[in-house]
Amino acid sequence: MEETRKFKTNAKCGGCVAAIGAELNKLMPAENWSIDLSSPDKTLSVKSDLSDDAILDAVSRAGFVARKL
Repeated sequence: MEETRKFKTNAKCGGCVAAIGAELNKLMPAENWSIDLSSPDKTLSVKSDLSDDAILDAVSRAGFVARKL
């Protein structure tokens, strides 16, 4: 069952979002995730039935850090 989960990231700009997105798009449709750069936590919201570890691994492969909120 898909649920929306949120993660704090160290993304800082649109280029960061694009890099993270390139990895996330391999796992899910682009409309299933977003990163709010205006929030203090640079919040990544993901709607998926993937495990948290799979999402965190994708962010890590892009060269960034995330942790569950």
